Amino acid sequence: MSLTMTLLNRKLVNQGQFAEWQEEMKRWNADKERAKKTGDKKLLTKLKKQEKRINQMQSKMLKGQMLNMVITMGLFFLVWQVLTFLFADPGRINVARLPFSIPFLVTQPGSALPFYLWYIVCSFFSSSIVQRILGVRMGMGMGMGMQPQTPG
Repeated sequence: MSLTMTLLNRKLVNQGQFAEWQEEMKRWNADKERAKKTGDKKLLTKLKKQEKRINQMQSKMLKGQMLNMVITMGLFFLVWQVLTFLFADPGRINVARLPFSIPFLVTQPGSALPFYLWYIVCSFFSSSIVQRILGVRMGMGMGMGMQPQTPG
């Protein structure tokens, strides 16, 4: 699942172009802040002329992220339905057992871990590893903490 989503993201989003746009928007926002602080009218005028292009880049980035999110969510729900069918029946094989208890989730050591929690844990770690190996930044993580401010 993680490999499929990462490869889809790599195919749908041009990582190099995305990084370039992010860097350009970061510089633009830094220049804008500097111009506001110093009151540099000439720089503000120059930045205002670039605003339309910056907005277009943000729009393209958002479109790519949204497309990726829709495909990822569709794939996730499809796989989730298959997993639910295979493992949700209590009479089926347990997926994992915990050697310790987790308050409010698993009360006794050696209890079976609910499969949805096991899936989430495995998915989180495996996707992180796959993304690092393939050099892909995915989904919401692509912009987390680095999302450019909206111009204006």
